Amino acid sequence: MKRARIIYNPTSGREAFKKQLPEVLAKFEEAGYETSCHATTGEGDATNAAKQAAERGFDLIIAAGGDGTVNEVVNGLAVMENRPTLGIIPVGTTNDFARAIGIPRDNILHAVDTLLNGVKRKIDIGKVNNQYFINIAGGGKLTELTYDVPSKLKTVLGQLAYYLKGIEMLPSIHPTEVEIEYDGKLFQGEIMLFLISLTNSVGGFEKLAPDSILNDGMFDLLILKKVSLAEFIRLASLALKGEHIHSENVIYTKANRIKVKTEDKMQLNLDGEYGGLLPAEFENLYQYIEIIMSKEKAEKNAPIEGLSSKSKSTENETS
Repeated sequence: MKRARIIYNPTSGREAFKKQLPEVLAKFEEAGYETSCHATTGEGDATNAAKQAAERGFDLIIAAGGDGTVNEVVNGLAVMENRPTLGIIPVGTTNDFARAIGIPRDNILHAVDTLLNGVKRKIDIGKVNNQYFINIAGGGKLTELTYDVPSKLKTVLGQLAYYLKGIEMLPSIHPTEVEIEYDGKLFQGEIMLFLISLTNSVGGFEKLAPDSILNDGMFDLLILKKVSLAEFIRLASLALKGEHIHSENVIYTKANRIKVKTEDKMQLNLDGEYGGLLPAEFENLYQYIEIIMSKEKAEKNAPIEGLSSKSKSTENETS
């Protein structure tokens, strides 16, 4: 019998997962998994639990929670030589990564069914300063709002809490002088933010990195140059349709390795969590972790042979 380990955040999503845990366990048992679970107790606990589950030879590890819980589990698995398959049950506020792999975010039991009937795929993850991320890395004032929003406000208001915090922060957003080196190219100048994405789903926007592929060995790099507040708001509206990438104020390209330096203080955001301060070097780890995604998403992310896709690049590089 296959063995599954569920690592869950008991406070995510108004404690919804904890309430439905008996039904979730029953579904996994019916699917042929001997299933046990671990409730996280604080920051970093999911990482340790994932390491222990890998050491104990579990076949499947399920991260149940928000993007932060998923990130911690990934950081636990990434350092292991033998990495079990990863499954996601989204229970948090934004659940960007779950959206990207086609796992339903509105119903826990539907998510479990999709997971149990899904398809395994090896996908890329990112490494930066001995940390790992599976969805997004970024810097700039606006990227900080994901961990500036109090957890209690997230629980009560959900996604609305982020929008409210974003509106509050808009007047204080200011550009930062940076140097960004990517695959032999160099950008120097003032920026509002930069994003390094592994999926097309970032901060609730499904077209922020429209050309993203989960397993091509490449990051999608987006740099927003210094703009006025009015232009910033205009570009945010264009991003809903994926049309922001055509702006002369946006650089959008693909890269396998990226270095970011600045003389100013800039915080690093990793999958919506605080990841330290710049400078940083980002490396794409090609098809490093096996996950389960929906059948629909799996068809769009069929196995890629070799690294020939690295030569493909969508660019708008007016510097």
